[in-house]
Amino acid sequence: MSLAYAAQASAALEQLGLSVALLHLDQVSQQAAAESWSYSHFLGYLLDGELQERRRKTVALNLQFAGFPVLKRLAEFDFAAQPSLDQRLIDELATGRFLSEGRNVIFLGPPGVGKTHLATALGVITCELGHRVYFTSALEMARKLTKAMAENRLHRELNKLTHPKLLIIDEIGYLALDAPQSALVFQAIGKRYERGLALVLTSNKSFVDWGHIFAGDLVLASAALDRLLHRCTVVNIRGDSYRLRERRQAGLPALPHPTGGVAAPAAVAGGRSRERPAAATRDSSNVMSQNESEGR
Repeated sequence: MSLAYAAQASAALEQLGLSVALLHLDQVSQQAAAESWSYSHFLGYLLDGELQERRRKTVALNLQFAGFPVLKRLAEFDFAAQPSLDQRLIDELATGRFLSEGRNVIFLGPPGVGKTHLATALGVITCELGHRVYFTSALEMARKLTKAMAENRLHRELNKLTHPKLLIIDEIGYLALDAPQSALVFQAIGKRYERGLALVLTSNKSFVDWGHIFAGDLVLASAALDRLLHRCTVVNIRGDSYRLRERRQAGLPALPHPTGGVAAPAAVAGGRSRERPAAATRDSSNVMSQNESEGR
């Protein structure tokens, strides 16, 4: 009878698609008998290997889907080179709580201070938590949306941007968008806001300059920022470019340095702004109190 059930166990595991558990069934069964495991201990141990392998495959698939140009992890980031950056804030973001809260993260700063590295690292962590991520530059996203609209499949392209748990939009402001592109990018931001899904963005532009990014449309820029900053952590990195540091270490002449840092104002309304600290978190209660104080 026991042999019949042993064969049935193997057949059942195969039928259920538990290939890892099937592979280790005989070995684990012998170990359980030798060490007098309880039945629940045996079953849990057998299924643990299956679950670990499935998680590994899920993470690998998520990383492939994300389309990161280069994999960057938080452990590789040189916090000592960016003393203006609060590592405690980054560590809190690395817990992934911002995902469940639908909280956006915006990294501001001049080129070469590690904005894309940190954004990618948060994306990798999200993949390892079992969620889908999509990485794109602002210009690439705008071009894909424009092409999709011309081919009458805009709805499908927008769905690709709203289904992942996290959307990372890199390099907002490096190149200005035209008016149609600006409207399409705003649609993508708006749809994720409506669904309470997190965004991670990087930009070398202060929020007061976002009107230039959105084809000079201050109203559209303000509407986009209103949605982005409703629930948002703004991380402003003031520091030297790692590329410039490498040139100095190599004894090469320094290139022209970007002037100053990038400030992070709290809001944009009619072209006005107020400066924010180097790293700040803005939630809905802050927005409401600020709107009331400004009479908006």
